[in-house]
Amino acid sequence: MTKTYKHFETAVIHEGYASEEMFGSLAPPIFQTSTFAFTSAEQGERRFSGEESGYIYSRLGNPTVNILEKRIAALEGGEKGLAFASGMAAVSAVLFALTKANDHILCSVGLYGCTFGLLTMMKEKYHITHDFSPMRTKEEIRSLIRPETACIYIETPINPTMQLIDLQMVSEVAKEYHIPVVVDNTFSSPYLQRPLELGCDVVVHSATKYIGGHGDVIAGLVVGKKDFIDEIAMTTQKDIGGVISPFQAWLLLRGLKTLPVRMDRHCEQAETIAKKLARHPAVTAVYYPNNDIQKKQMLRGGAMISFEVLGNKRTAQLLLNQLKLIKVAVSLGDTETLIEHPATMTHAIVPEDERLKMGITDQMIRLSVGLEAWQDIWSDLKQALDHIQAEAQSVVSK
Repeated sequence: MTKTYKHFETAVIHEGYASEEMFGSLAPPIFQTSTFAFTSAEQGERRFSGEESGYIYSRLGNPTVNILEKRIAALEGGEKGLAFASGMAAVSAVLFALTKANDHILCSVGLYGCTFGLLTMMKEKYHITHDFSPMRTKEEIRSLIRPETACIYIETPINPTMQLIDLQMVSEVAKEYHIPVVVDNTFSSPYLQRPLELGCDVVVHSATKYIGGHGDVIAGLVVGKKDFIDEIAMTTQKDIGGVISPFQAWLLLRGLKTLPVRMDRHCEQAETIAKKLARHPAVTAVYYPNNDIQKKQMLRGGAMISFEVLGNKRTAQLLLNQLKLIKVAVSLGDTETLIEHPATMTHAIVPEDERLKMGITDQMIRLSVGLEAWQDIWSDLKQALDHIQAEAQSVVSK
């Protein structure tokens, strides 16, 4: 859809909603209804046949949900949006819509664990194969494209290694082969990165994360061209049924209003924490987006940091157990700072050999930097890092 408002900060608050059409209600109403009454049997027939627009049943469309879909489409610069009950409902709907039995998907090296699990299931059940590529050059991408390649699926930044992929470069190659490019934009949100503006075709979000922003909603979003989104809406969403509830859509609309403010603070704090982590002797590596690709396609580096510590899995778990303020929890994008161990949590489903190829070691920790004072976040991290450093020195001295 065409964005009504020039500036992102205005669009996140106003896009897709007209209060004068809703009795002057400043906040969008929650249309908490399963179905909608027709004025006549003939109207019902017209709506089911597509001759007349209008609401039928909330699995097929709902006014509160529709506001959210219009807003996310405008923010991503796409023609149309579609809301789902979870991020994985969004991912699976898109991949099922784009593929058929015996097709092939080319993926970035490193994916969210459940996306990896979905691809594994699709391979086992429908012989839809997949390959992983670092996608560093056009030649590297071309070498893995097959006649049966149905789409290219990318995370950038990649979860949890934080590697970046040049989306404009990938989309240029994909267009040579008329292959759609799907981008999981969860880590960035449309505030930091807009893949459609870089030539990609479909954007998916786990809206649970930065779009919701408060850890109280599970949801997914998809944005793309109208024809493709309509196809998903009338097939893999309607018939599989992973639809969002009106209340969850309302929570996302509320969360979106503060997205730019939150993301600026998240990023500012993450930049500070990443620098301090890099200087601590118990930290052997820090992964945070800060290179030419980031500067080319992202407003800032985001609020996710991964780092590796001295030792092994036990050391990493000892660090997590030593924390007082920071919550040991999966997910990300909350106001609270969250920390997790990818190898045994979010990416536990990935076989060890594949996980190591992705760069996910037993010593890797993923940190979602929240909105608390950065001094308190760092104080908690430092005391835990000091503890594992002392443990390591104790072992050496023995």
